[in-house]
Formats: sequence, C-alpha cells, structure tokens
Amino acid sequence: MNKQDVIRHFGGSQVKVAEALGITKSAVSQWDEVIPEGVAYKVQVMTAGMLRVDPSVYAPKADTRPAA
Repeated sequence: MNKQDVIRHFGGSQVKVAEALGITKSAVSQWDEVIPEGVAYKVQVMTAGMLRVDPSVYAPKADTRPAA
C-alpha cells in the first residue's frame, strides 16, 4: 500500500494519518513509500476496503545470487 494514497485518504497530512491510526506522526514519517504490511491491513479494514493491500508488494524477494 502506497504511503501517499494513505495520506490522501485520511486528509492530506501525516498528522491526520497518525491520529486516525492511533500512532505518532513520527511513526508515519518513518514509513517508506510502501507502508508496513501490518499497518496496511489495518488501513484496509479501517477504510472498508477503499484502500487495499497488494500482497505481492510484501512478498519476499527471491535470492538471485548464483549457487556456490
């Protein structure tokens, strides 16, 4: 789930996102562009599916190193 989509949904600021989720603004500001998976599922529930988790974004990356 994209951080900017969440910010837009909750009113356009990190403060409003933090208030809606019951977390600190500092926590929101530390998110990368893709928000933490657990938070994404919470947002999906809170928004009744208006914002949805894309599980592929959180899938583990394949190890592309050559075998020894």
